[in-house]
Amino acid sequence: MEKSPYRNLVHKYNVNLTFYKFFEVVGISASDFRKTRIHIGDYSAVIFNSKNSIEHFFRMVKELRETVSDDMKYFCSTEAIALYLQNFIQYRKRKVFFGNQYFSDLLEVMSKHRDEKYLFPCSDEKQTEYTKALDKAKFKYTKAPMYTSKPRDLTKFDIDSFDAIALFSPIGVRSLVKNFPDIKDHNILIAAFGTSTHAALKEHGIKLNIAAPTQSAPSMAMAIENHILGKAPESVVISKGEISKHGVRNTITTSAKKSKPVIANKEVYKQRMEEKKAQAAARRAARAAEKAAKEAEALAAEKAAKEAALKAAKKEAATKTAKPAVKPAVKVAKPAAKTATKVAKPAAKAAKPAAKPAAKTAKPVAKAAKPAAKPAAKKAAKPTVKATKATTAKKK
Repeated sequence: MEKSPYRNLVHKYNVNLTFYKFFEVVGISASDFRKTRIHIGDYSAVIFNSKNSIEHFFRMVKELRETVSDDMKYFCSTEAIALYLQNFIQYRKRKVFFGNQYFSDLLEVMSKHRDEKYLFPCSDEKQTEYTKALDKAKFKYTKAPMYTSKPRDLTKFDIDSFDAIALFSPIGVRSLVKNFPDIKDHNILIAAFGTSTHAALKEHGIKLNIAAPTQSAPSMAMAIENHILGKAPESVVISKGEISKHGVRNTITTSAKKSKPVIANKEVYKQRMEEKKAQAAARRAARAAEKAAKEAEALAAEKAAKEAALKAAKKEAATKTAKPAVKPAVKVAKPAAKTATKVAKPAAKAAKPAAKPAAKTAKPVAKAAKPAAKPAAKKAAKPTVKATKATTAKKK
């Protein structure tokens, strides 16, 4: 009782509790399971919603002498169920996933692994709230019945000596009704956990006095405590897995359901359904067009990037080939200039001695020519002056 959630009821309110299972779980034999033609090795993931499912899954593996792959993925509804796997596998070396509290939390985790092929070990009941949720979420799973629940004999109990009975499953309700058919006539409180258990009580016409889970009492122990304290009953909280395009999302709703409009005319109903189908097809076409546009943009961007890379590579190759051609030309030009300067300098030196004697001989010739030139110039100028004077005298 140290770790039990009912410890507070015992120590604080002096409540006497008797724990007894109203049904027993019996495993299905390996020969009966073979008739289902289910091979465990064909699946890549397993869903566990209880410790019973874990025990009977590994029992069936042992009896069938099958081997479970090390890559098998295990999806558990809660962490406590996941930790129970330590009794059968090397927990740290396996791929184990689990939800927070409700089965819809696990569906949200599973939505990230939709490509897996799931095996769901469960009881032989036709349909449960878990299978309904899996069908609604459209997972690829196979229901594998590995155990069955049978009511136990409860006649050894004096039912009138108890103030309340707490039930947790529909099989518990069936066992109670089987052992005590006149349970409705007894002055006893009935507490029940879960909507499926509530539905089973309603089916047998039994009044529900303490319901769980609620917003203030998510567990049965807290619901019983609220009843002891005299708190008003609350509406039951249902956690549903709502399907969206991103997977499964948790939503919390009350037990009150909205009434759906009833369409009596079949033609109007067919027309409405066709309109809905057309709208769904239009949405799918729009999503496909959007996806195609995104892919086209990505291809165009990739093509442009490749072309830019090719241009850059061509430019780089052209620059690398041009540089070596320029360097040899410069190297050839420099030696030619050096040889030209070397040849020009001796020629200039050789010309200087020849130019100096020529200049020396030219200076005396010029000096000798100056005195001879002056009398000749005077003689030539005088007759012209006389001639001009005579022409002027004639005119006068």
